[in-house]
Amino acid sequence: MKTLFKNAKYVSGGETRFRDILVNGDAIERIDPNIDVKGNVNEVVLAKAQLLIPGIIDDQVHFREPGLTHKADIESESRAALAGGVTSFMEMPNTNPAALTQALLQSKYDIAAQNSYTNYSFFMGASNDNYDEVMRSDVKSVCGIKIFMGSSTGNMLVDNEQILERLFANVSMLIATHCEDEATITSRQEQYLTMYGHQLRAEHHPMIRNENACYLSSSMAVAMAQKYNTRLHILHISTSDELALFRNDIALKDKKITSEVCVHHLSFTADDYATLGNLIKCNPAIKDARHKPMLWAALLDDRLDIIATDHAPHTWAEKSEPYINAPSGLPLVQHSLSMMLEAHHEGLISIEKIVEKMCHAPANCFNITDRGFIAEGMKADLVVMDPSISHIVTKENILYKCGWSPLEGRSIHGRVDATYINGKLAFDRRKQLYIKGLGQRLSFDRN
Repeated sequence: MKTLFKNAKYVSGGETRFRDILVNGDAIERIDPNIDVKGNVNEVVLAKAQLLIPGIIDDQVHFREPGLTHKADIESESRAALAGGVTSFMEMPNTNPAALTQALLQSKYDIAAQNSYTNYSFFMGASNDNYDEVMRSDVKSVCGIKIFMGSSTGNMLVDNEQILERLFANVSMLIATHCEDEATITSRQEQYLTMYGHQLRAEHHPMIRNENACYLSSSMAVAMAQKYNTRLHILHISTSDELALFRNDIALKDKKITSEVCVHHLSFTADDYATLGNLIKCNPAIKDARHKPMLWAALLDDRLDIIATDHAPHTWAEKSEPYINAPSGLPLVQHSLSMMLEAHHEGLISIEKIVEKMCHAPANCFNITDRGFIAEGMKADLVVMDPSISHIVTKENILYKCGWSPLEGRSIHGRVDATYINGKLAFDRRKQLYIKGLGQRLSFDRN
């Protein structure tokens, strides 16, 4: 079965064009101003305001399976991703049990093969004592090695400097890091507990997990990567202090050290704790308002390479605990495209740049095989969306298993009308159609 997108307005490679796009099987076969196809063809004509973009690739999500499925699971969260135009995800290892052995990692791939609505990959987790397991990871079928250089949800902190040195020296594939200095966080938390006791609130979170904690850890990771020529990707940059660590004078494909910013650090500031409290408690923390415009500037000038979500759901009951007990993380994967389209309507970013940072850059950064672009020979992961339509986020239209969003009550632009996974229609908003099992395991062009 072939699908022909007739005179589609599509965004790819920094340009918006009108072309016919022919999909044959799971790939884009031909792009041309006029394609005449005879035979069994499903012809799709986009509405005037609709755009066709490559599927979003989210390089950092927490889908909580196995072991934490009261919060989320691969099936529920990939379904939410699908409805938000995300066609591929890379999931983190801090599940229960954590993905610290090849057998545990493979079990996650097995679950996704049965239950995912989208394409998928999983990070292998590093710890202080699983070096040999890490080194068995396949560079062509595993997205990367995740190192927590600061503690977060799940106890996976790697704080043995000799182990860090050994990993940075010898891992040949991409290492992704969570960078916060543990000693700084521990000291400041003790200090704030002494000062505020039971009055400690979410607004103190960015003061405990402060700018210095981020910079100390990020700069250490960069120094180590430079020492060993490691392929390093630093996740969720949240401070202007860290931006000097990254370059924009070379192409992304030539960078050995890359970076990511998350939609919540581009959208919220510490001022929002007053109304949202623990709902936006996350690690690294959302910080004061001076950082936000600098993060945007670095994203636009390519010091920051990727936009992601760090989608990290928790139950409402867990988030309703007192600050010190409430877990960090917030659910975002269904709404990341709309959040960036809202920024587009505010004049902050072009749609072409959104596609670059959410589709092209993750594909290039991770060397994903044949994805992230609308081009001949690429896998047909495609999203039909209308950037002009706004909608209000409500509990009734939230698909996360946790059932809530920090965006509730907000009107945001951008509506995903259809999502195609590997050439097949997987989501149709009008028909409320969701089709599972069309996704594939991501592969990577690496030696």
